[in-house]
Amino acid sequence: MSKPKGFEKPTGFRDYTPHVVSKLRKIERNVLECMERWGYRQIITPTIEYYDTVGVASSTSDRKLFKLLNSRGTTLVLRSDLTAPIARVVSSMLKDEALPLRLSYHANVFRSIEEEAGREAEFFQTGVELVGDDSPEADAEVVALAIASLQAAGVSSFKIAMGHMGFLNGLLEEVIPGQTAEQEQLKEGLLGRDYVGYRQSIEALNLEPKQKQQLEAILRLRGGKEICTHASELSSSAEAAQSIAHLCAVFEVLEAYGVSEHVLIDLTMIGDFSYYTGMTFEGYAAELGSPVCSGGRYDNLLQQFGRALPATGFALKTNRIIDGVHGVTIEETKPVRIEYSPDRRAEALTEAARLRSLGQNVVTSLLEKAESKHGTYETTADQVEQVIIYGSKKGGN
Repeated sequence: MSKPKGFEKPTGFRDYTPHVVSKLRKIERNVLECMERWGYRQIITPTIEYYDTVGVASSTSDRKLFKLLNSRGTTLVLRSDLTAPIARVVSSMLKDEALPLRLSYHANVFRSIEEEAGREAEFFQTGVELVGDDSPEADAEVVALAIASLQAAGVSSFKIAMGHMGFLNGLLEEVIPGQTAEQEQLKEGLLGRDYVGYRQSIEALNLEPKQKQQLEAILRLRGGKEICTHASELSSSAEAAQSIAHLCAVFEVLEAYGVSEHVLIDLTMIGDFSYYTGMTFEGYAAELGSPVCSGGRYDNLLQQFGRALPATGFALKTNRIIDGVHGVTIEETKPVRIEYSPDRRAEALTEAARLRSLGQNVVTSLLEKAESKHGTYETTADQVEQVIIYGSKKGGN
């Protein structure tokens, strides 16, 4: 294996130039301020966690984790999401705080599968967790906040697709009871949006016509509030009925928020079915075909850390917003440039300090640098707001 060149970096990782960083920071600042106005407090957790705790509890499959060993031979992981680390903190350091807990975050996460897919192995997420409330009001709150956060991030045109794991679980158990492997295969088809494969899996089950119609009808359950009625007529399962009632209640709260125009009910949208336990959702921007946010209810996670609490939340896929959505514009502040001769250095640097104290960006340079051995230093009008010169190249006034 050849030695990497000095300018190379690992596959799947990227450098962020100043302009991109400015955009990232603006999105981060705007979204976190939005979340704070909704009562969410920011939390920061370590980049590295124990594999046997956070790594195992994470929604990320084992093959997607970046693993490493510490000096004692203990397996560690680079965090692949923020939900599991926050669950660890909620179950320990925050166990005496009143519920519900509202927490927000912005951090980089790592997933090795992104590298294999030609995508980024390190990326940023900005999100929230609402812990200790299992009501439709709580689920509606995180969806409404996701909408407000997307708008704060500069995403002006988008749709939120909202589903419920319980409906699909109830329907599948009604139609093919006890056939766990077959149920998982059908879920995989829906999760991957492979509807051709989903139909082929149905055909392979040799079901009665009515049962086939029930499973195929899921693909048509996309739309507005009327989907609740259609779904209720499709299944007699108690779990499915309860799930649809919950989802409809969430939609009604979103109507009260005045944001239901951004939401559609999509019962083919199940999220990570090994992780989510109830309502799930994804947000799609008009400019992109892949989700810019995702979230849902995960009521089984915290019990893995010894504290059985319901929870719901979401994360913005900040990198996709940076790269694919053009709603955030950066107006770069041009600095004042102060050039000075050696005999007027103190005077020039004092003025630079004064201007900086007033909030002005200032760069300074010795006049002799204009003829440096590294080349000619030139300042154009579009690079600076103003040029102030103390002295001259010959040291004059």
